[in-house]
Amino acid sequence: MSKYMDEFKEFIAKGNVMDMAVGVIIGGAFTSIVTSLTDDVINPLITTLTGGGTDMAGSLVVAGMDFGAFLSAVINFLIVAFIVFNLVKAVNAFQKTIIPAAPAEEPAPAPTCPHCLEEVKEGATRCPHCGGEIPGGAKVA
Repeated sequence: MSKYMDEFKEFIAKGNVMDMAVGVIIGGAFTSIVTSLTDDVINPLITTLTGGGTDMAGSLVVAGMDFGAFLSAVINFLIVAFIVFNLVKAVNAFQKTIIPAAPAEEPAPAPTCPHCLEEVKEGATRCPHCGGEIPGGAKVA
């Protein structure tokens, strides 16, 4: 069970999962803005300009446009975006404390020939460069 939970934590800690969640949430909030724009502003304007609809009676009636609902959708989007921003910021800070950056590992220095000081493979008993014998085989210092 512990291995299962460790795998789950690793899955959640990946940045792609958070990015996808943010995209879905922002997409849903943005959809409400677009829907409100079309339903409450553009459609009544088109109806007014084309003379359609029984409520408009063929004249330019600005009161038919529901700017309040559109403004409410925009404010709703901004609130959701602000909350998601703070959530992502908190998750990123949490990830830094849980998953510290791994220090860069320096490669171990290759062994060198005691005669010509050229690199040789570990365990070599003779230098491929100068042919000198390496007593006890080459070892990493």
